[in-house]
Amino acid sequence: MDQATLTAELRTVVGKQVKRLRKQGWVPGTVYGHGFDPLTVQFEERPLSRLLSEVGGSQLVRVSIKDRDGSETVLVRDVQRDVITRELLHIDLYRVMMTERLQARVPLVLVGESPIAASREGILLQGISSIDVECLPGDLVDAIEVDLSVLDELDVALLVSDLPVPSGIDILSDPHEMVVRIVPLAAEEEEIEEVEELIVSAEVDVITEAEEEDAEAEA
Repeated sequence: MDQATLTAELRTVVGKQVKRLRKQGWVPGTVYGHGFDPLTVQFEERPLSRLLSEVGGSQLVRVSIKDRDGSETVLVRDVQRDVITRELLHIDLYRVMMTERLQARVPLVLVGESPIAASREGILLQGISSIDVECLPGDLVDAIEVDLSVLDELDVALLVSDLPVPSGIDILSDPHEMVVRIVPLAAEEEEIEEVEELIVSAEVDVITEAEEEDAEAEA
C-alpha cells in the first residue's frame, strides 16, 4: 500500500507552554510504540491537516524527524481537536514494526447498488462502518469494499463474516454483526410509526403529570 509522508521536529516544549506552539502554527504530538522510547514531536499545522484529511487510522504514514537518521513508519492513533473551533490540539502516532502484528480499525466502503433498493421496493440499512482487524503492517489495507449488488432480495443481510477480507488479515469484530441489510419499505414505515407513537405517548404522560402537579399545588 502507498505510504503518505510527513515531517516532524523534536519538541522540548511541554505542559501548558504548548499553547505558544499552537499560536506559532505547530501541533504537538507523541510517537510511541512497543519496545520504543516515546518521542515528543511537533508538526506544522497545515501539512498535518492536509494529511489527516487524506488518511485514516488504517493507513501507514512515514514520518521523517529532523536531525534524526532514517524515518519512522506509524499509524494515526488519536487526534485531539477543540470541540468548538476544531483546531488541532495534539496527535498520537503509533510506531509499527513491519515484522510485528498490530491491531487497527479498517473502514468499510459501500460500492455498487442493490437492485431492490434501486427499484424502491426496499431500503438499505447500514449497521457498522468499520471493523477491527489484526495483521502485519504490510498486509494492512486502506478500506474493505462492501458490494451492495448482491443484495437482490428483501430481508437479505451482509454480515462481518461475509466481507471479502484479503489473506493475512484476521477479523477481530463479531462475525455475526450486521454490515448492511435490505428491509421492506412497509417495515421501515411501521418502525417509524412505532417510534412516533412512543414519543406522543411520552409527551402525553408528561403533560398529564404536569396537570396533576398543578392541580395538587392549587389544592
